[in-house]
Amino acid sequence: MNIKKIKNIKVEEVVDILKSGGLVIMPTETLYGAFVDATNPRAVQKIIKYKNRPFGKPYSVAVENKKMAENYVELNETAKKLYRTFLPGPVTVVSKGLHKVAPGVESENGTLGIRIPNHKLVLSVINSLDKPITATSANASYQKRPYKISDILDNISNTQKSLIDLVVDAGELPNNEPSTVIDTTLDDPIILRQGDVKLKNKVEILSKSEENTKNIAKELWQKYEKYHGKRAIVFALVGPMGSGKTIFTKGLGLAMGVKDDIVSPTYNLEEDYDEGKLHHIDAWRMSSDSELTDLGFAQKISNKNVVAIEWADRVINEIRTYDEEAVIIWVKIRYAKRQNERWLSWGAT
Repeated sequence: MNIKKIKNIKVEEVVDILKSGGLVIMPTETLYGAFVDATNPRAVQKIIKYKNRPFGKPYSVAVENKKMAENYVELNETAKKLYRTFLPGPVTVVSKGLHKVAPGVESENGTLGIRIPNHKLVLSVINSLDKPITATSANASYQKRPYKISDILDNISNTQKSLIDLVVDAGELPNNEPSTVIDTTLDDPIILRQGDVKLKNKVEILSKSEENTKNIAKELWQKYEKYHGKRAIVFALVGPMGSGKTIFTKGLGLAMGVKDDIVSPTYNLEEDYDEGKLHHIDAWRMSSDSELTDLGFAQKISNKNVVAIEWADRVINEIRTYDEEAVIIWVKIRYAKRQNERWLSWGAT
């Protein structure tokens, strides 16, 4: 692994590594990304191993412009409008793929997310390579967002480090949100991940699977992780039976590095994981706010703990008592049209 300051990097050097199937860490306008030639099967296998993600979980790609994008996806009018309005910039537009990238890049449904980064180095590399490159964050799955090189190297194994051919160090990046991901393959555009770019005031994202729900939990944790140890963080989960509140908590635990198996605490009312790293409460059988008090909720707030509460609307008055002391994220989960799909929306106090 070679680490170089961005001022010492030549575009040709990066392109030569990508052409040979190498993996390069580079800065973008959002965070550090991990890049390989998205048309090279051997290179894509390398990034799958690096990210420690199962085969079949798709990767977005970065292209130079709309013309290049049309070589790899079908752009409908909705997608074209988004390109005109937001790109280049921190938006990923999901369209029907033309199956011209390596296996493992497109989704199992044949869709492909496209980014046009607003970053001079990345665009210059794509222009010279004349091929799309993967556009995925440089952290391993469920690790902290990579805004500086230490965020990456301190949280990956030696095996993962050995897969990196070049790191372009631009220092610490502004703590911007990842790109907003918008699916344009249906009748109406659907936000799959909310970043700094918002199409509407209400933050509501469609989860198409349990894995999506876990990933949304991960994104929310990374958004509020900066308060960890400074204030209590409460995820107040609201939604009907079976909507995915425990699945969300599982994703939260993965993002936090919890090693214990997370299960529904319906019968015990509360489960503590990794010796109190995460407190998991189920208010389904609580008849009053006093039962949450009896579980030592005030002490958890005072100790600056992380707490996930299912059926939080049943004990809303007790939770609201700590609006000024804790970061409280209200997460509403509701059923969507298809069996495995859920709508998630949230707001913080």
